Amino acid sequence: MSQRGGSVVTYVRFGDKVYSPVIDKGEADYIISFETLEAARYIECLKKGGTVIVNTQQIDPMPVITGTAEYPEGLIQKMKDSGANVDAMDALDLALKAGSSKSANIALMGRFSTYYKDISEDEWLEALAECVKPQFLELNKKAFALGRGE
Repeated sequence: MSQRGGSVVTYVRFGDKVYSPVIDKGEADYIISFETLEAARYIECLKKGGTVIVNTQQIDPMPVITGTAEYPEGLIQKMKDSGANVDAMDALDLALKAGSSKSANIALMGRFSTYYKDISEDEWLEALAECVKPQFLELNKKAFALGRGE
């Protein structure tokens, strides 16, 4: 986990045969990012024609906080200019509408579910039911639906 403002990168590979969990440059079908700068940092991992699903929230990294750097401007457009399909969304706002800022990740997964059709919406919702405590399930279902644009 991240400490002191650091970033966290997680690779997920799945399929009939997976030989390595690491995704090299130009291999990722999708990048799902909680923060705009982090998406831009890893855009080179995206394959040609790949999609970036990015939360438009900007979280200042330590150099910006200390005043030694400025947060880069125009990152969404720069990612688009690189050839990426960019789906930028305010996942934090959707999470708050669902009832908790902690469900921003589920809003992002909801959006991802509209792209990745090999997993049905029912299967996504079953996974939520298995992984989320019952008292938070309805909130997370709402965040998921909002992320899907419903």
